[in-house]
Amino acid sequence: MTRTERLFKLMQALRDLPAPATARQLADELSVSIRTIYRDIDSLRGLGAQIDGEAGFGFTLIEDATLPPLGFTPTEIEALVLGLREAEQIGDPDLSAAATQVLRKLQGRLPPSQAHRLRHATLTAHRFDRPAVPEIDVAALRHATWEETAVEFAYRDAQGAASHRRVDPLGIVYFDRASILVAWCHLRQDFRPFRLDRMADLRVTEQSFRPTRVPRLRQALAALQARPAPADPRTPPATG
Repeated sequence: MTRTERLFKLMQALRDLPAPATARQLADELSVSIRTIYRDIDSLRGLGAQIDGEAGFGFTLIEDATLPPLGFTPTEIEALVLGLREAEQIGDPDLSAAATQVLRKLQGRLPPSQAHRLRHATLTAHRFDRPAVPEIDVAALRHATWEETAVEFAYRDAQGAASHRRVDPLGIVYFDRASILVAWCHLRQDFRPFRLDRMADLRVTEQSFRPTRVPRLRQALAALQARPAPADPRTPPATG
């Protein structure tokens, strides 16, 4: 975890924990030493954060009232809640937890009337049949996709045939029954979709394919959309 990431997490911990949050509570939350918490509190104060309190008494984050509040229409709030609840349902554990955290952050930054509407939104999402949980570290795959770095993994197709693939990951599509990696496959020299739940032994390489991801992703999605629709629209595209 970088220092910048740690400072962001400390700010969020100060929002989430009951005030005043002790240095011990904050240290446990971030898995760092109490000395590190004291240094980071001083750093945040130096950057302009209003943090009340001191060692031995705990700390309270005073949100800056000069910052303009976020503003959404009632329908936009419902859309946000629905989308984030859906991400909680279909995402991998890391993505699901991030969606929950975003809802908390919105709750803390919205004006009181809109925060009430967010807390008591009339729309939500629930999946009785969630996609299978992948064995790979999906967070690492997403990071490699964003950083435009090739990955390698073991793969088993619908017929059970095993292969080893090296691909340029372009994007992830969430279908009803499976999550799909859209990628440029070095073995096939073509675009291929790969079900995340059929991947294993993911390894992120040091080979960059920047800056081809965006144009290739457009081509790959266009190729997927051009395929004949399956008899069951919930069925993800054939892979391999």
